[in-house]
Amino acid sequence: MSRNFDAKALGELEVVIPNLNWRYSGGTAVNRTIAPLIAKRWRAAWFGPDRPEGIAGLSLGDLVRLRFRPPARGKVRIWHARRNVEMLAGLFLNLLGYRFALIFNSASQRPKTWLTNFLIARMDAVIATSEMAAQYIPRPATVIHHGIDVELYSPPADRRAAFVDTGLPGKFGVGIFGRVRRQKGADLFVEAMCRLLPRHPDFSAVVIGLATVDNRPFLEGLKQEVAAAGLEERIRFLGELPAEEVPLWYKRISIYVFASRVEGFGLTILEAMAAGDAVVATRAGAAEMVIADGEDGVLAPVGDADALVAAIEPLMHDPERIEAMGRRAREKVVADFSRDREADEISEVYRKVWAARGAAGTF
Repeated sequence: MSRNFDAKALGELEVVIPNLNWRYSGGTAVNRTIAPLIAKRWRAAWFGPDRPEGIAGLSLGDLVRLRFRPPARGKVRIWHARRNVEMLAGLFLNLLGYRFALIFNSASQRPKTWLTNFLIARMDAVIATSEMAAQYIPRPATVIHHGIDVELYSPPADRRAAFVDTGLPGKFGVGIFGRVRRQKGADLFVEAMCRLLPRHPDFSAVVIGLATVDNRPFLEGLKQEVAAAGLEERIRFLGELPAEEVPLWYKRISIYVFASRVEGFGLTILEAMAAGDAVVATRAGAAEMVIADGEDGVLAPVGDADALVAAIEPLMHDPERIEAMGRRAREKVVADFSRDREADEISEVYRKVWAARGAAGTF
């Protein structure tokens, strides 16, 4: 389907995936991952910035013209939202006569605002990314766990050689990826590394991710902490990298640390596990659902630097355990958390919405 739709193509459109956040975020990354697979299963289009390959883009003009291109009978169009602004947009479009079936994907594991609850109550269906997230939704939700591209996130042929290519000191890498802010536990990671690296000279650490304007003082404080410890060469802040480079860093490190205090799901856990890293994760987001503690990862309490050090250090003492844990982690993700499984389960929600609309005679 081309960027500029003709009348027939617009009439056949079944699913619109809006992305109405103009700042790249974790929600955008998730959307970009799953949208091309939805497009393989249905006639789907992406509306908004950061469109990935594999799905057609819907322009504002296309969206206006869509109002006058009714879908084929039996397939009310779906508007699949992941944010409040996207739910609001779907409701507004319906006021204008679009008659979308509205679906909301929720990853948040905290009480919703009155506005979010108001919007959720007006959706045709709700998907939660974990059982915990479903508990914070004031209506029944279908639980569909995230999936990832297990080919893109895969172990390297030679992890030692991949690490050598980084130019970092030592033999092994430890990393944390994501927004550099307190919520993500970057301060806990840096504190743990400042304590552990002097005792383990074979390891270096990387912090990959963006610090937004309001978090730059936080980032500068972390850099000062590293400088005070004399570890500038062994704890590197790499900033925000192009999306295609991030999978390479999962291959280069051996231990991935997920230190979040609050998290919706924590997709980086799955990405690191798929790459064969040993993952040490705080009990936030979906960590307890994904990781079998001591088998395919290690769990630690939230917000506790001492506990994080205690969880990481045994792995640093035992590289063979890192490798074995990474293999088991990879096997679990391939079996239970593939993107195709997620897309199939989302497609089943679409079918149920279509069936319900048909039974109610509201096409």
